[in-house]
Amino acid sequence: MAGANPTPSEYIQHHLQNLTFGLHPDGTLGFAHGAKEAADMGFWAVHVDTLGWSIFLGLIFTFLFRKAAKHATTGVPGGLQNFVEIMVEFVDQSVKDTFHGRSSLIAPLALTIFCWVFLMNLMDLVPVDFLPALFMAMGVDYMKVVPTTDVNATLGMSIAVFFLIIYYSIKVKGVGGFVGELTLQPFGKWMMPFNLLLEGVGLIAKPISLALRLFGNLYAGELIFILIAIMPFWIQWALSVPWAIFHILVITLQAFIFMMLTIVYLSLACEDH
Repeated sequence: MAGANPTPSEYIQHHLQNLTFGLHPDGTLGFAHGAKEAADMGFWAVHVDTLGWSIFLGLIFTFLFRKAAKHATTGVPGGLQNFVEIMVEFVDQSVKDTFHGRSSLIAPLALTIFCWVFLMNLMDLVPVDFLPALFMAMGVDYMKVVPTTDVNATLGMSIAVFFLIIYYSIKVKGVGGFVGELTLQPFGKWMMPFNLLLEGVGLIAKPISLALRLFGNLYAGELIFILIAIMPFWIQWALSVPWAIFHILVITLQAFIFMMLTIVYLSLACEDH
């Protein structure tokens, strides 16, 4: 962080800066020191903190659910088994109510999306200075611990959903049916260029809106926590606790919305008109 006593502006910029690794303009590989160096690295820069925390939280999800599956019992279930069964039943019912095609992938995908996004969002409740200060003591200058406040992470997930939309559209309707859906609707063959523009924009807007909705809500939430952290101590307690309680609803709701929109988009892709 810039100086022993950073200004509010420096404090905010520091907390919003990712740990970035990439190719410097002089051709050397290394970590960026500040936002300008990170921007100079261009497209191929890697946000190490986003990638690391995403993988770590994904492994936690995998470990917990695998442990519950391995130790599942038909007798009196433990707390972890109860929780996993509730989650599985909740997601399975959401898929049955929304997805009208046939696929063994959709329910596991929806469960993974909900739990993984929820865990990434949950990191927003960790005090804003705790983990960055811990890593700074180990010599790491920057550390953003909420992956969903990085648009690269949310876009990465939404692009994966986009490819699944394309895959299921072609699988169910065939290449000709998929192309026809883009070019012949809604105004018929005499308006093919306009149809393609209209349907193409709608198709591309799905992953973009999916990513930006999640990113925008979590980024705003993180920024509010950072702004609270620069206030006097007594005001911090007065504001942070109510905001954290409210934010529990936000992080859960955003994970649910991301999951449900994924199911809806894939269900639409599987509809053969």
